[in-house]
Amino acid sequence: MPDGMTATSTSDLRRDLAAAYRLIAHFGMDDGIYTHISARLPDGPEGEKRFLLNPYGLRFDEVTPDNLVTVDETGTVIDDPYGAGVNEAGFTIHSAVHMARHDAVCVLHTHTVAGVAVSSVQEGLLPLNQWSAQFFGQIVFHDYEGIALNLEERARIVADLGDKRVMLLRNHGTLLLGRSVAEAVKYAINLERSCKAQVAALSMGLTPVVLPNDVAAHTAGQYARAYDKMEEQGGRDPEWAALLRLLDAKIPGWAG
Repeated sequence: MPDGMTATSTSDLRRDLAAAYRLIAHFGMDDGIYTHISARLPDGPEGEKRFLLNPYGLRFDEVTPDNLVTVDETGTVIDDPYGAGVNEAGFTIHSAVHMARHDAVCVLHTHTVAGVAVSSVQEGLLPLNQWSAQFFGQIVFHDYEGIALNLEERARIVADLGDKRVMLLRNHGTLLLGRSVAEAVKYAINLERSCKAQVAALSMGLTPVVLPNDVAAHTAGQYARAYDKMEEQGGRDPEWAALLRLLDAKIPGWAG
């Protein structure tokens, strides 16, 4: 597949998802062997819903296109080249979203220090700058219920998510949906720097300048239109292409 093009086959999707894991690790947004990034595969021969997850026990910087695990909507492992299965909490969160939101090709969940910090305050993410203005009016919340092992929590996650693509999991972390793997990764990078900037600004002991609602909403719309154009037209994504080149330069042979 040409550099930076939208995934059009299962092998392309595996490549992009493995790249997402490697990029999240590269930018220091992983959490040991925990958190997850999933991608929805085409339906199986009997119409079953299937998606890809990382093998449980591997660090994000160890994920490759060939060791990703295929799981169906019931949690049944269909294909597991590494042989370690998947994290149960990962199945709970990701299956809930994929079953309800068929527009979500990729679901990306993180536990970064900045993301957890912002998810742990009542105000959530403030529109303090251009980065965070992207998410103005676009973030929803889900209250913490403990480690996500209860399948009954899936309905509450879906209800809280509604039609949004960005969720702060209270006292837990972040959840992002992308119409492509590339979109989910770009959301994650922008949300992380927004959270870091907020933590830094509020730690200075000075008076934060919060953007007026109309300016923040206008900026969010500008971002949304640019993302919509990229996803609806398909084709080459120059930002994703640049991120893939970064991987090629830093980790030759990362894709196997």
